Amino acid sequence: MQNEKQEKENTTDKINDFIQRNRKMIFAIFSIIIILFIGAVVYLAVKDNVDKKTIVKMEEFVEKYDALILSINAEEKENPEADLLITDIENFAGKRKGIAYSKAWSLIANIYAKKEDWSKAEDAFIKSSQAGIKTYLGPISLFNAAAAAEEQGKLEKAISLLQECLSHKFEFPSAPRAQFSVGRLYEQLGNKEDAIEAYRTVMINWPEMPVWQQLARSRIIVLE
Repeated sequence: MQNEKQEKENTTDKINDFIQRNRKMIFAIFSIIIILFIGAVVYLAVKDNVDKKTIVKMEEFVEKYDALILSINAEEKENPEADLLITDIENFAGKRKGIAYSKAWSLIANIYAKKEDWSKAEDAFIKSSQAGIKTYLGPISLFNAAAAAEEQGKLEKAISLLQECLSHKFEFPSAPRAQFSVGRLYEQLGNKEDAIEAYRTVMINWPEMPVWQQLARSRIIVLE
C-alpha cells in the first residue's frame, strides 16, 4: 500500500513538474484551440447569414423576372427594365460558384432566349453551367446552351455542348433525348456514320426507354 501511495505521489509530482516546465507551450496550444473553435463558429455564422442573404436576393430576382417575362419579346429590342435586371443579376452572380449563381445566369439566359438573342442566351447558359458545375444544374444548362447554339445554326458547337452534357458527372435526366439530338445534328451535317453511331448509343444505353429506342431504330433504318 505504501509503495502504491509513493508511486502515485511520484506520478503527480512528475505531471506537475511537466506542466510547470511547459506551461507556456500548453497555454499556447489551448489558446490556438480556442481561437480555432471561435473562428469555426464565426465562419459558420457568417456563412449561414450570407446563404440567407443569397436566397433572399435570388427570390427578389425571380419575382422581378416573373413580372417582366411576359412583356419581353423578340419584336421589341429595347426593354430598359429587362436590361437593368440583367445588369443587376450579372453583378450578383459574377464568377461565383453554386446553385444560386447558376440559377441567376439561367434567368439571364431565359431573358435573352425570350428576345431570341440566341448568342447571348448561349453564353449565359454556359456561364450557368460553369457556376453549377458541381451541381445537377451543370448538365441542364449545357443542354440549353446546345439548343441556343442550334438556333444559330452552330450545329458542331451544339453537338460539342451535348456531348459535354452527357459526360457530366451529374446525370442528366433527359440524357436519351440529348444523345438522340447528337444523332439528329450529325444527320443535318450529312455525317451519316456518326449519326448512326449516336443512335446506336441510344439503343445500347437506354433499353428501358421504348420511345427513344423506337425513334433511334427508325432513324438507323432510314440511314442504312
